[in-house]
Amino acid sequence: MKKNILIGVGVVFILFVVWVVYGLFIATPVSPPTTTAYSEGGLEITIDYSQPSKKGRLIFGEEADDALQPYGKYWRLGANAATEITFNKDVTFGGKPVKAGTYSMYAVPGANAFKVTLNSETNIFFGVAEPDHELDVVTVDAPVQKTPSVVETFTIDVVTTESGATINYSWDQTLFTVPVALQ
Repeated sequence: MKKNILIGVGVVFILFVVWVVYGLFIATPVSPPTTTAYSEGGLEITIDYSQPSKKGRLIFGEEADDALQPYGKYWRLGANAATEITFNKDVTFGGKPVKAGTYSMYAVPGANAFKVTLNSETNIFFGVAEPDHELDVVTVDAPVQKTPSVVETFTIDVVTTESGATINYSWDQTLFTVPVALQ
């Protein structure tokens, strides 16, 4: 009888934990998922990522200063699952050739530039762990610019330029960009 009671309590406890995890992280994530879609001149770009917020924290900086995302450390370009980018056609990404397809996208922040990398591994639910760097397709330098005001929520947008498009990544008072063009 005691065994059945313990099993019942264990099942109830597991269901409670699943309910809490679902409610906190899946049903109402702190960093909500979003999609940026771009279509112009035959070029289509879709970026799926999650948007963390600043909430008074130091976002980019030195690890010794307790920066949320320290310089020189892997960052999944958002929160939750790894950020993914899809190109409908072959493009140049930061001037380097990339085949049409879907890639995970991550960065390594720096004070003057971010290294932005596309990786062929996709469908990574938790992007906390560094990717398999042997699957990196291309890495480009994206110079850092200071924004005139604080951007509270991490945002990726794509804008049209004379030569194609530019992907803008902005958060806190940091903006970095990568040009994209059809090959």
